Amino acid sequence: MSTAEDVLVSRPPRAAFGKLLACDARLTWREPIGLVLGLAIPVVLLVVFGTISMAQHKAEPQLGGLTVIAVYIPILIAFSLGMLALFSLPRALVTYRELGILRRLSTTPLPPSWVLAAQVVINFVLAVWALIILVVGGAAAFGVAAPKNPAGFALAFLLAVAALFAMGLWIAAVARSATAANAMAGVLFFPLVFFAGLWYPQQFMPAALRDVGQLTPLGASVQALQTATQGHFPPAGPLLVMAAYAVVFAVLAWRSFRWE
Repeated sequence: MSTAEDVLVSRPPRAAFGKLLACDARLTWREPIGLVLGLAIPVVLLVVFGTISMAQHKAEPQLGGLTVIAVYIPILIAFSLGMLALFSLPRALVTYRELGILRRLSTTPLPPSWVLAAQVVINFVLAVWALIILVVGGAAAFGVAAPKNPAGFALAFLLAVAALFAMGLWIAAVARSATAANAMAGVLFFPLVFFAGLWYPQQFMPAALRDVGQLTPLGASVQALQTATQGHFPPAGPLLVMAAYAVVFAVLAWRSFRWE
């Protein structure tokens, strides 16, 4: 089985990183945790909520005049990012540590940090594909309008990626095993998706719960993405919340990460 150890360290750095990235991509395809969690499940939920929306044939006043599926597209994007960042990203890195791959790489000219970069790139590509599938699928199958403020939408998406991936790297830094990483991810993920509105849209929540939710990375990302979808640039509040999570957890991950 190809692993990061297959990289020929005598190659120039750019070629070595490309080889590493290709090896990790093949492993991702063989063990498609990210493909299932980050792509398949959100697409299934898109079909479910889209079918509900089509059955109702109307916008909901309680949802701000939006259809069910229009509300759920940003939620499903945040859901996909949470799955990739908290489950897929840490699992590979913690497994590499358990197998001793990171320790052995640290004795070669190949920077072990490239393993982190490769996993970030792979999961970011999956996140972009999820975004495309959900937005295009929602428009083609269920008539959901494309984001009316593309710049604001892109900024909200990138900040959500930064915040959630930083949390995933922190899990990878402190978890002692893949089992522990999955447990930590579950403890974080399920409350976060509640505040993001997966089971109970934010529009239906009491004001106090909605305010708390908008201080979480998923709740803030949904608010920012939904605002941009409707044609407005996201307000500063959710953008700053996501930026703060990105900085704090990136620092925690950097200070806590160990290669053995």
